Formats: sequence, structure tokens, C-alpha cells
Amino acid sequence: MTVIPTSTAVPEPPTTPPTAPPVAPDTTAPPGRPADPRWVRPAFLGLLLATAVLYLYNLSASGYANSFYSAAVQAGSESWKAFFFGSLDAANAITVDKPPASLWPMVLSVRLLGLNSWAILVPEVLMGVGTVAVVYAAVRRRFSPAAGLISGAVLALTPVAALMFRFNNPDAMLALLMAVACYFVIRALEDGRTKWLLWAGTAIGFAFLAKTLQAFLILPPLALVYGVCAPVSVKKRVGQLAAGLAAIVVSGGWWVAIVELWPASSRPYIGGSQNNSFLELTFGYNGLGRLNGEETGSVGGGGGNGGGNWGETGWDRLFGANIGGQISWLIPAALILLVAALVATRKARRTSVTRGSFLVWGGALIVTMLVFSYMQGIFHEYYTVALAPYVAPVVGMGSVLLWERREKAWASLTLAGAMTATAGWGYVLLNRSSDYLPWLKWLVLVGGLAAALGLVFVSRLGHRLALGVAGLGLVAALAGPTAYTLTTVNEGHSGSIVTAGPSVQGGRGGGPGGGGPGGGFPGQQGNQGQGQQGGGMGQPPTGGNGGNGGNGGFPGGGTMPGQQGNQQGNQQGSRQNGDGGMPGGGGGMGGLLNGASVSDEAKALLEKDAGDYTWAAAAIGAQNAASYQLSTGEPVMAIGGFNGTDPSPTLAEFKQYVADGKIHYFIASGSGGGMGGGRGDGTSSQISAWVEENFEAVTVDGTTFYDLTSG
Repeated sequence: MTVIPTSTAVPEPPTTPPTAPPVAPDTTAPPGRPADPRWVRPAFLGLLLATAVLYLYNLSASGYANSFYSAAVQAGSESWKAFFFGSLDAANAITVDKPPASLWPMVLSVRLLGLNSWAILVPEVLMGVGTVAVVYAAVRRRFSPAAGLISGAVLALTPVAALMFRFNNPDAMLALLMAVACYFVIRALEDGRTKWLLWAGTAIGFAFLAKTLQAFLILPPLALVYGVCAPVSVKKRVGQLAAGLAAIVVSGGWWVAIVELWPASSRPYIGGSQNNSFLELTFGYNGLGRLNGEETGSVGGGGGNGGGNWGETGWDRLFGANIGGQISWLIPAALILLVAALVATRKARRTSVTRGSFLVWGGALIVTMLVFSYMQGIFHEYYTVALAPYVAPVVGMGSVLLWERREKAWASLTLAGAMTATAGWGYVLLNRSSDYLPWLKWLVLVGGLAAALGLVFVSRLGHRLALGVAGLGLVAALAGPTAYTLTTVNEGHSGSIVTAGPSVQGGRGGGPGGGGPGGGFPGQQGNQGQGQQGGGMGQPPTGGNGGNGGNGGFPGGGTMPGQQGNQQGNQQGSRQNGDGGMPGGGGGMGGLLNGASVSDEAKALLEKDAGDYTWAAAAIGAQNAASYQLSTGEPVMAIGGFNGTDPSPTLAEFKQYVADGKIHYFIASGSGGGMGGGRGDGTSSQISAWVEENFEAVTVDGTTFYDLTSG
């Protein structure tokens, strides 16, 4: 990675507060805000505009995206209670299996603009643009404008970032708030002011309310870096870190305290938990269970799966077939540049903000990579979007730092090594999709190696030729991820598991529906375009002709209802559902990972007299229920939560709801044990069996309904 050289740095003023002992200037970095050349502001604004246009393009193709969260958004737009708790329906039967902070911007957008795809997804796009702006601002403060622009461009063009900043999962908000936290810690390293740590703690606390304990992954490196490098006394550092921790507790704990103290009888059941406790959800299914695989109630069944259902763990996990094309394009270069930057600044003062910046972003990157590589519980490819805000600044800062030292042989050779690694790894990633732009891998390889050769001798080249080498290296480095990103934004993605870019050999496919409808389950190969036609066709599609258990397979093989591996079926389903439809649904039965396609006849059935009931219907599994709720706008109870395995409602509670006339219809799911493969004696199975024994079935356009008012 190389950059265009910028104006010569000047020494920065001392960054220590007036009350502290004087600290010598950090001469290894430019000052925070020098007088910028005229091109800097237009270039920065152009970067943000280009990011917004890229992410907004074809946005509605994803419809409701993940209907699980879209249903909660719809519910929150109808009920402030559902808004606060993150309920899946406006009648507040059960919540999503996460805290609700990521839902709140979408709910407010829907309340303002109405329920549609854009109202749900535009807030995610704005978070993506905001993350690019934060990364640019953080890098620009200590480095050149070129470093900030490169960092922002690398982030915007990361395939998994382009995927998740156009999708309604909590990961977009998490990535934004993690970048904000790092920015504030770097500001604190500059002047030692407590307010920056308070703001950083607040950002992490709200990130906890988006995706629970994942927000805490970067706490150890951030606290360690500040504890060692801050320009204040040890005593003050300890007090400031304690204040930052308090800010985390307050900003993340207020909602938790309210939920735990609220009488369980008057609030929704906490989805994903087994005993109606958010704390149990936080430290179990969404916490330690993700690390050790002990996830009671998960889609793998819980109870010590050891991570086998979620792919092989190890140092190379992020470079594998499923994940490599999502995030790893520039990780080898980032690691090389990080090591080189730390070596280059080894003689800097303890309080060097330049070195501190590398330690903040690099520490966050390495810790998150290690956790993702070895965690044994549920792991999806799109989780890696959390790495994008860390990879980008390390690449931008490191390339600039070495470029400014290119007269030294070790710096130019390191730049050449990073470029060689980028070109070689880009070739490998592109070669995994043999039919995908076959010429591009050679452009990346040959162009990258040519740039690497030029970097070896860059100190001997003239100014213009050196700039040419830098430009060639930048193009070669970003060509692969840019192509994947353009493919990603050109297609719709729906369901619970989505991936960026094209289908790859040995991994889940891209294309419409991402890694959900077309992609199979963890560890199984997607095979785009070879499945049976489905999605909006009035009948459940079958699995595609993938390997390792078949597309749409459940762990261990077998095809789930509503899954398929066919691009055309997805597209047809999207067109028939219209704006906000769920591409890839099948007939009337939804699956664990994807919603159902609701026919006009089924919609009319549920809408008739719906106002007379608390819930128009009940269905096993949240994706199935969400499809009918989004189609009709009426509350639909998700029995068993996302997986169909949560013990809510119990059979006795469900019988009471029916006796009180609160539920009109029960929608048969076609799975006896709950959509998550639940136990045969689980509450979902008990409710299904009781309904089948006591009520008559009516089939509407291939879907079975039970009228619970005429037993």
C-alpha cells in the first residue's frame, strides 16, 4: 500500500494539560489540524458523498432484509412499549434476542417515513457514512489528509462493510460506535482530558445496547494503551479509567436495570433466554456461549456443540473460503504495516500519539481477530464487519508513515513487501471464484507486483514516477475489494445469514439473498443458480445442488423449509413481494433463517377481523411470524422466539390466550420441534400438537391455518 506524499510535517505543540509537567513535542507525527491545502475539504466531502451514493444504490432490492429485525421495527413503530423493549410484535409477546438500541434509529425513521425498505435501511447507510467520517477524522488528526482519505476509502470499499451498512442487523451500529470509541481514546491520548474517556465509555456502553458483550472486545487494548501512554500521572490515569468504566456502566446499564426490575408479567419475554432474564441472555447465549459453544437454545441445539456447526476454528479462520473475501483483502498488509510502524516509533516518547494511534487501532484489530478466529459458538461471516474500522486506519496510517521514510531501504522494502502480500492474497481470493471477472486476478497480481518492484527503488525515482508507482499500488490493492463491493450493492440480500460478493469455491454463495437463501448453513457450500426455483412461487423451494449437505441444509444435512440455492427464484420472489418483500421465501412456510412468501389469500384471511384480537396469528419461529406481520401490519406472535426453542409461551399460557380469544389463527410451520430443531418435548412442539388435536386445519394457497376461535 502506498500513498501520495503530502506537505512536510511540522512539530506538534505539547499536548499536556497546563497543570501537568511539560512533555516534549511528539515529532513523529504532524500536528492535529494544520492549514489544509484547498483540495482536502472537497476530497473529504467527495469521499462521504461517494460512500453515500454507493451504499444507497439499489437499496430497496433487499426489501425488508432481515425480516426478524424488520418485524421488531414495525412493532416499535406501532407501540412505544415495543420500541423500548425491542419486541417482535406490537402486542409485546417476546423480544428480539439482542438489546434494542440498533432498532431505535430504524423505528424513528419508519415512524417518520412509513414502513418500507428505504425507511428501514437508510439509517444503516447513514451509519456507514458516519463510520467513514469518524475513521477519516481520527487518522487525519495525527497524519496527512492522504492517510485519512485512504483509510476512509479502504473502509467504504470493504465488501462486508458495503453489505452490513445496507442491512438491518445490529452490526452497523456496533461498527460505528467502536470507531467512535477509538477516536475518543486517541483524543484522550493527545491532551489527557477525562472528558474523552467519558465519551469513549459512553460509546462502548451504547454499543453494548446494540450487540451486548461484543462491544467489550476492544476494552482491554484501549484501557492498556491509555494506561501506559496517556500524558498524565499514573494516579490520574487510574482515576480516568475508572471514570470511563463508570460511563460504560451508566450508558449501557440503565436499560438493563429497567428491564430486570420491570415485573416480568407486564413486559415481553426476553427472546433468546431460557428463564426470561436479559442478564442470562447476555452472559449465556449472547455471551460466553459464543466463545465456548455452550449455547442453550441456539440453532445448533446448545449444550456443548464445540463450534463444530460453525466452521473450523484457528488462526486462518478469517482467511478461509467463507470469510476471506468478506474482510481479509488488506489484513496481511495491515499486519505488516502495523509491525513496521511500531518498530519505526520504538524510540518515541511514551506519550507519542503517533504510536498510541497504532496501538489503539492495531490492538482493537488483533484482539477482535483472535476472538473471531477461535470462538466456538455461533459465528457468521458478516460479523467480520467489526474488523473493517480497524483494518482501514492501520493501512492508511502505516502506508503514509513508511512513505514518508521511503528514503530508507527498510521502509521501501517493507512497503514493497506489504504490496506483494496484498497482490498475492488478492489473486488467491479472486481465484476462488473462477468465473468471476477472470481477468481481474491477473490485473491485481501483475499490477501489484509491478508496484512492489517500483517501491523497492522508489527513492531513486523522480517525483512523478514515484506518484505513478503509488497510484498503481493503490489501484491494485483496492481493485479486488471494489469489485466484490460493486457486486454486493448490485444485488439484494435477505434472511438471517448474508454474505458479500460472488459465490466462491468451498464457501457460501453471494448473490441475492447472500449467504442465506442461497448459501446453506455453516460449513456448507452454496451453489448459486443450481437450486430449484422458489421464492414467491406459492410452494416451498428445495435446496440447491451444493456440496457438504446441500444448500440450505441444517447442520448435519437436510433441507429446511423456505431455503433454496437459486438466484432466479430469489429475484422472482422479490418482484412478486414488491417493495419490502422477502426474497427467497417459499410458499407459506418460512424457515429458521428466512421468512415466508405471503400470498394475497393468506393476507386477506389474517386481516379479516384482526382488530378483534390481540394477535392476528401465532407461528413457530420469528422469521415465519415476521413475514405475516410485515405483510399484514398486524401483530403475529412468534412462538419460541427466533429459533422456536425459547420456552415462551408455555403450553398453559398459550391455552389461556386461546381461551381468552386473544389469538385468531395458528400458522402451521411443518416442523414438529420448532424451527430451530428444538426438542420434541419443547413448548413449540407441545403447542403444535395441542392445536392439531383440537382445531381443524384450513389450507390457503399451500399454507395450513388453524382457526383458534372454533375449536
